Amino acid sequence: MKRRGFLKSLAGAGLGAGMLSAWGAAAPAQAAGLEDCLAVVVDVDACTGCGACVQACHERAAARVPQPVSPIPASRWGRDRKPDWWGRRNVTDRLTPYNWLYLQSCTVQTAQGERRVFMPRRCLQCLNPPCVSLCPLGAARQRPTGAVYTETSLCFGDSQCIAVCPWHIPRLQAGVGPYLHLAPGYLGYGQTFKCDFCEDIISDSKPPLCVAACPNGAQHFGSYTEMTALARRMAEERHGDLFGLQENGGTCLIYVSSIPFRDIEASLLRQGLISAGRPSLRPAGASLERENDLVGTVLAAPLAGAALAGLRLLRDHWRDKDED
Repeated sequence: MKRRGFLKSLAGAGLGAGMLSAWGAAAPAQAAGLEDCLAVVVDVDACTGCGACVQACHERAAARVPQPVSPIPASRWGRDRKPDWWGRRNVTDRLTPYNWLYLQSCTVQTAQGERRVFMPRRCLQCLNPPCVSLCPLGAARQRPTGAVYTETSLCFGDSQCIAVCPWHIPRLQAGVGPYLHLAPGYLGYGQTFKCDFCEDIISDSKPPLCVAACPNGAQHFGSYTEMTALARRMAEERHGDLFGLQENGGTCLIYVSSIPFRDIEASLLRQGLISAGRPSLRPAGASLERENDLVGTVLAAPLAGAALAGLRLLRDHWRDKDED
């Protein structure tokens, strides 16, 4: 990345967004208004677990996550964080840097007997995403459509987005990103990746790839207002349950099921199907205590940004001098 472009992005996003969101002088990236947001409704009862949505999403993700350098730089601070999924980039049974959607499945005991449940799991695209509010360098952003995405030129893989995500959705890949061009081993660990709601596709009013790929009509796409109305109507008709309408203040991904989600969650727990990359349904939430703990990090973003820029300039200076 060009030095001027990096510094411009850092100053415009990292310094400004970090400081203003910390003090509340300018609201962090939020849903621009429900009439502008788009949403997806997933009919859990109609999902057969065919995997078409996973395949469509996996192809998109694989094309957007680069191959890491080899060897991956070791941290000089005694924190050997080098998660590398390159050799496992074809894994689809959990969320990874190269797989942004997976089918969470379990067997649930109902009054009618055992039933296999499938849920396409990905980033829920929170209306007020804590990852956007608390990213120190302003790499996590939100579009008026509700799509939460990462500005990769600013992501150093510090993983605050993972820590504050109620479902710990983002996944870290080491050995990629701008930290490699600054001070690898001293600043940065890689980059985090997750579903970006096909933000470039839905901006043209087209459905996300996962929705378009579903052969069973289990996923519906439209305006947030239309989709919330649809979800409520579907739940009322089948005396079912909703997930995503209120969780973490509301999300752009809403699930409808005739089986209560608390029963699905209990089954996932009993069957040992919740782990890293296989999120729980219970939103842990970015608690006030956690947010307060991270305010210091956000306030430190300008200093971090200045330090990064200084290191880059110093490194380029010595490189130019050596070439002379």
